[in-house]
Amino acid sequence: MRYQLYYWPTIQGRGEFVRLALEEAGATYVDVARDPLGGMRAMMRFLDGKSVRRLPFAPPFLQAGRVVVAQTANILLFLGPRHGLAPLEEAGQLWTHQLQLTMADFLVEIHDTHHPIASSLYYEDQKKEARRRTAAFLESRVPKYLGYFERVLAKNPPRERFLAGPRLTYADLSLFQILEGLHYAFPRASRAAERKYRRIQSLRQSVRERPRIAAYLASERRIAFNEDGIFRHYPELDA
Repeated sequence: MRYQLYYWPTIQGRGEFVRLALEEAGATYVDVARDPLGGMRAMMRFLDGKSVRRLPFAPPFLQAGRVVVAQTANILLFLGPRHGLAPLEEAGQLWTHQLQLTMADFLVEIHDTHHPIASSLYYEDQKKEARRRTAAFLESRVPKYLGYFERVLAKNPPRERFLAGPRLTYADLSLFQILEGLHYAFPRASRAAERKYRRIQSLRQSVRERPRIAAYLASERRIAFNEDGIFRHYPELDA
């Protein structure tokens, strides 16, 4: 299967969770909007309803033949069983999906640290509110989420070192991406968390060292973190 991934061409964003799964799977895919010769126009035709009857609300969405799947967690639910990135049994697949949905909630809170009032406003228009929101986020919400994933790993039997069991799933790739993003956005706060949540940090390192992921991270396909995506580094928020 040759996939076509539609997402914004200059940011990692929510599309990065899909890219990581495709890269780990060794799947053949095209990052459509990054094609300078009409890639963005092709994506906008989908969003305008000119290429598909069942409209995606927003990127990312994935085309696999005649099937078009939107929403990050939904795309990963689709890809996981097809590429060995989800458990074989239904209960395990639902558990992996549940973990991914929890991460989706976390992502919203991460985004809202720098845009607590409205996404339509510039960060500079809401800096005061962003500082207040980030302080509460780092104090209570980061420990809430990271502590949860740490406990998930702690409850697993010794040989099951991944979130959903003995084998890596897309949930592990997604947690890796969140930890990488938090380290970029809040390096000072993240260093303290790294000492406290050792199991998830070990998982992060093991994902980074996987051959296909390591090759992807070193390639031009990996878009660098920047101040247009979900994870943004504003030093005043990490004070």
